[in-house]
Amino acid sequence: MATEGPVTCRVQVAEHPRLLKLKEMFNSKFGSIPKFYVRAPGRVNIIGEHIDYCGYSVLPMAVEQDMLIAVEPVKTHTLQLANTNPLYPDFSTGTNNIQIDKTKPLWHNYFLCGFKGIQEHFGLSDLAGMNCLVDGTIPPSSGLSSSSALVCCAGLVTLTVLGMNLSKVELAEICAKSERYIGTEGGGMDQSISFLAEEGTAKLIEFSPLRATDVKLPSGAVFVIANSCVEMNKAATSHFNIRVMECRLAAKLLAKHKNLQWDKVLQLEEVQTKLGVSLEEMLLITEDALHPEPYSPEEVCRCLGVSLLELQTQILSPNTQDVLIFKLYQRAKHVYSEAARVLQFKKICEEAPDNMVQLLGELMNQSHESCRDMYECSCPELDQLVDICRTFGAQGSRLTGAGWGGCTVSLVPADKLPSFLANVQEAYYQSGDRRLAPEKQSLFATKPGGGALVFLEA
Repeated sequence: MATEGPVTCRVQVAEHPRLLKLKEMFNSKFGSIPKFYVRAPGRVNIIGEHIDYCGYSVLPMAVEQDMLIAVEPVKTHTLQLANTNPLYPDFSTGTNNIQIDKTKPLWHNYFLCGFKGIQEHFGLSDLAGMNCLVDGTIPPSSGLSSSSALVCCAGLVTLTVLGMNLSKVELAEICAKSERYIGTEGGGMDQSISFLAEEGTAKLIEFSPLRATDVKLPSGAVFVIANSCVEMNKAATSHFNIRVMECRLAAKLLAKHKNLQWDKVLQLEEVQTKLGVSLEEMLLITEDALHPEPYSPEEVCRCLGVSLLELQTQILSPNTQDVLIFKLYQRAKHVYSEAARVLQFKKICEEAPDNMVQLLGELMNQSHESCRDMYECSCPELDQLVDICRTFGAQGSRLTGAGWGGCTVSLVPADKLPSFLANVQEAYYQSGDRRLAPEKQSLFATKPGGGALVFLEA
């Protein structure tokens, strides 16, 4: 399955209203018709937050919201990008020597990440150009991976224009790496689920090597996504990259404490693997080796026996070199406990006990508490939304995605769904201080969707 490339389908465009509308908009924009279409889905991470870049498994599923791109290869060496949303201006550039500005996470830069990733993978220059019209239904900066879906979509567009083949796993790895051109030091979860998703099942995504295993979700309950309407762009703020570096430093201090070759260690998972101990034992080692008080850069240097210059230039990323405090104990505690929760979640899904929904909900609640208190990636609105969801019948509710805004995911018994949706709508979205415009409201039940596809007109 994962060794195959993405599926190509022939479709009657006239029978698909969204494709037909995109085709008509493309024609009025470029004066021609698309040769093919590519879609890549967003995702909701059910459990396993901020641990993919630490080397640990995560448990997402694709959602139906997606990025859809209409494409026409052209003879010129120009990339012309347009978006159906007027908020996102047109952009054009030559196909050679693509420059991506890390200081501005503009929409077209995510397309350029995917394009450049494929171009560099094959070592190509002199690429033909293309006209592309992008249509997205994933709310931006909501924690549902709109940016990664665009990177993946662009990667698959470029691959298709070139007439080359790659497996879904290869595409996911290339797109995960190439999204770092925008300056986020993320893991590979978002790109992996965008390519490896299958309808009807969530996936346990494992790394090094990348692989995906089906996880059958409970039949008597539904996952509901609710948007806090606080937008958070990972590439526009330093929160995310600071957390990545705190985890890296925690891994190095734990490795040094255990007399491992710390300078080669980058991820918390590597420390556990090298020691050959359980996640529960890693939590005890963390208690022993790290202190809850924040570390200054100077203290980190003393612990590792390096100079401040070495710390800044050889260990930290360029956009975290001026950080003054690092909460290493809290970040490591979250990662090791969250990694254990993912494995427990999968085990409960496999064993399917009678109280399965209750047990899964408890794990989701524990995850939110750890994200809020130990990883500090929540915000007041997310905490309020989680409380409202639990009050109105969710067995479990937690932030999903990077946090600091974006969405919650809740596990709701199927028979409570109608009243849950009505009550959350009223309590959060219609409350006096937050009467939100309808397009900002985002509250919907979701089920696992399929992965990235290429559509050809039949």
